[in-house]
Order: sequence, then C-alpha cells, then structure tokens
Amino acid sequence: MRRVVSLYLPSWSTDRLRRKSGVSRAESRDAAPAGDRPLVTALPDHGRKIVAAVDAAARSRGIAAGMTVTKARSLVPGLMVVDADPEGDLAALRRLALWCSRYSPVVAPDPPRGIWIDVTGCAPLFGSERALLKDLHRRIAGAGFAVQVAVADTPGCAHAVARHVPAGRPVAIPSGDQRKAMALLPLAALRLEAQLVEGLRKLGFERIEQILDTPRGPLARRFGRVLHQRLDQALGLAPEPIEPIFAPRVPRARRALLEPIATPEAFGRVIADLVGDMTAELVRLGKGARRLDCHFQRVDGLAQAIRVGTATPTRDTAHLVRLLQARIDQIEPGLGIEAMTLVAPLVEPLAAAQADLARAGRREADLAGLIDTLANRFGEASLRRAAPLPGGMPERSVATLPALAPAAGARWAEDLPRPGRLIDPPQPIQVTAMLPDHPPAMFVWRRKRYRVVQADGPERLHGEWWREGGTEARAPYSVRDYFQVEVEGGGRYWLFRLGDGERGATGPMTWFIHGAFA
Repeated sequence: MRRVVSLYLPSWSTDRLRRKSGVSRAESRDAAPAGDRPLVTALPDHGRKIVAAVDAAARSRGIAAGMTVTKARSLVPGLMVVDADPEGDLAALRRLALWCSRYSPVVAPDPPRGIWIDVTGCAPLFGSERALLKDLHRRIAGAGFAVQVAVADTPGCAHAVARHVPAGRPVAIPSGDQRKAMALLPLAALRLEAQLVEGLRKLGFERIEQILDTPRGPLARRFGRVLHQRLDQALGLAPEPIEPIFAPRVPRARRALLEPIATPEAFGRVIADLVGDMTAELVRLGKGARRLDCHFQRVDGLAQAIRVGTATPTRDTAHLVRLLQARIDQIEPGLGIEAMTLVAPLVEPLAAAQADLARAGRREADLAGLIDTLANRFGEASLRRAAPLPGGMPERSVATLPALAPAAGARWAEDLPRPGRLIDPPQPIQVTAMLPDHPPAMFVWRRKRYRVVQADGPERLHGEWWREGGTEARAPYSVRDYFQVEVEGGGRYWLFRLGDGERGATGPMTWFIHGAFA
C-alpha cells in the first residue's frame, strides 16, 4: 500500500529569514528585539507593497497574505517588513527536500511551502511509521521551523490534512480512510483555484462531503474536470505521481526502455546494466557507494523506488547487483515499467588498492558483504555486535555496537572464558554444595533439577567500589564466586554464589545462574 507524507511549512519564508542575519535589514523603527517582533515579507505591486508571507506572531494579530503593508503596519506598529525572495525560498525548499531523502528515495518540493515524501516501504527502516514521522517532525521543528506533518495513502489526502487539520504532532490517516478524513474539510483542501471555490460556495457547497455524493455531470459542465480530478486523486481513484528530485552532482545512471517491462528477471537484467554504469562512474570519481536508490517509473506516471545501503564504501558490481535484486519483490509494476534510474545519494572516498597476488584464487570471508546482506534484509538497527567494556561485573563489561563500529580500547580476557549468552538479571536457583569453596553438586532452575558432572572454579569477583558508594558492605552483589558447570545431558552453565562462603557480611550465600555456554 502506498503511503505519502505531506510536510507543510506554514511560515516557511519568515522562519527561514529569522535564521539568517538578513533579518536585521527589516524596515522597522521599533526598538524591541528582532526575534520577538512579528515578521512579514512583502512584494511590490503597482507602486505599493503587498504582504507575501507572515509568521505565526503576525498571523495571530490579524495580518494575512495579500494585505497591503500599510494596513498591516496599522494593525501592528512595530511590524518587521523584509523584501520577499521567492527564488531563494524555492531554492531553500529544494535543499530541504533533498535533506528529506534520508527518509525515502522519492521526495519532491511542493511549492511554495510544502514537500512530498513517498515513504512506501521505508517505515521498517525506522522501526515503524510513527517513529519515522516523529523523527521527521522533531528534526524540522528543532531547526526553528513551524511544521505540520500528515501521512495518508494518497498525496491529495495527506496534503489536505497537513494544511487544514492543525495539530502539534504528526497526523497519520489509517489506510483506506481518505473519504472519512476529508469529509469535513473545506473545498479549498482539494487544491482548487480560489475562483472555483468561490463559485462552488455560491451554490451552497462548503465542505468536501457535500460534493462526494452529488451527481458529477452538472458540476463538470459548469466547473470543468479539475474538481473531480482532484477529488479522485485525493480518494485514490486516480493516480497522482510524484516526480522525485536528485542533487545535481549525485552520480546516476538511467535506462529508458523501448517497451515496458514487468517481470523480476527483466528488472534484474536492467539493474545489472545500471550498476555497471554506476561503478564505472564511481571509479572515475574515486568514490565508493554507501547508499543506492533505484527508481522505477511506471507507464501511469507513478514512481517507486528501492534503497540499499552498505557498511563500507564499495564499487563491487556483483555485490551491489545482489543487494538490489533482493529488493525487487517490493516493486508493483502495474501496467509496466518504462524507465529505471539508479542514484548514489551517499558516496565516500575509495582509493584503488593493489590486489594480493599471493591470495589470488582464494575465496576470503567477506564480512562487509555479509553485514550488508543482513542489514538490508532485517534493518541496520537489528544488526549489532558485542564489544568489551572495562568493568568489574560481567553485566557491565559488554556493550552492543554497530556491526562495523571501531573496536573499543578494552580487550576480552582470553584466560577467563565467558558464556555467549548472559541472563539479565541473574536468576535465583537452589543449589546443593559444600562450603566454603566446593562447586555445586546439583541445582534447580525453573523447577527442573540439574545434576552437575563437571565443574571449574571458583573465580572470585569483587564489587565495583567506585560505582557502589565506596564500600563493599553497601554494594549489591559485593563478592561473587563463579563456577562453570556441566550437567548431565551436556549443558554448560555459569553459576555464582553471592558471598565468599565464610563471612556473612560479603553476601547472603544465595546462588544465581548468570549465563549459558554455547
């Protein structure tokens, strides 16, 4: 199911100006701090100035776009007025849209104050659709921009909700609920011209629900096809493509096909050709790809895309082809694909390296390739590795890091084997053992009895006094005696006794299971 985000920036021009030093050029004689005064931008119009955009403070005082600057200043004497820069606003909106490509390969500006983001299939990379929207909203708002975010099955529905349903958080329209979500919205939410909206209003049509069940013929004869075209696009009855944009210097390769294709085998052959062109370009630039987006242009105008990432920069053609071909099942070709474009939005320097002739013909373990395959299948956040940390207690001596993160300064103690799986927190068990330092002869865990046939230990660990208040007596689990035990049937476990077996002050002499060996 298609999911499209509409990002709406109601005060885009003025918010952008407040982040620039140019706001000090405002035509105002007021002595109040610039950041506290209402701000508008203005355009010349036949010898006068017209308000082009307003910020939230100016809007709350009754100033609106289209008002003359003279009238606006009569409402707010200390109003800041800055010359509008439509070209600069559009260029900045395009840059923000390119930044939003972190969330999806299909993004496009929606001038003058909006951005489209087709997040179909992208939500799992962030955990969920809600997490994606929350992160997007937090980052844009944190940069100092007023923002409203909505997601729906169609661009038209998301556009309408983002602009006409004020909310302090992202709004997610459930799949298939476009009609219900838009019923009570004004007709202007359909992106109709003001003259058309006014004509409908004179006939008594104020809300979208009033035209949903009205016969189309009379309205189409009077107002044309655009009314029902916009309505069908919002309801998902007519296609509305989003043409993605790319950074001007991003490496890319394109294939326009003589005939539409629709089979995975055909997609795979075109992907192989595109990757070949891309790797040749990367060699020329001395770069390696870290992210690849393959865009599929359908004959009905809809664009779909698949995205893969790599843990390290690479120009390995076969590896990149495998990664992309593994995602082909995400594409719905419809009536066919007529063009495909491969883009490398994230590249890093990758110098040429001399091959090791001594190892020619051998097949070495490709750790980076394995990580790429697993990460693109299960998500990068699901792929972690264990790393040692300096610590006195086992549960605080292991950290989880990204799969290819640099190694920490600590090293594993090779002479002190540790289980591959720790139980956190340690679970209490019932043990039969002789004091003070004999290993367990039998223990009961989860109502099951285990008879010990082999044991090694004890290994004594003391509390971390620098973390536990400075004294052993105040430290939980202050002294532990660990034993590695093997039970009947072959299971191997890691047990410890809380206390040294002689002095009650070191612990209550209770037993716990802390891990299991593979």
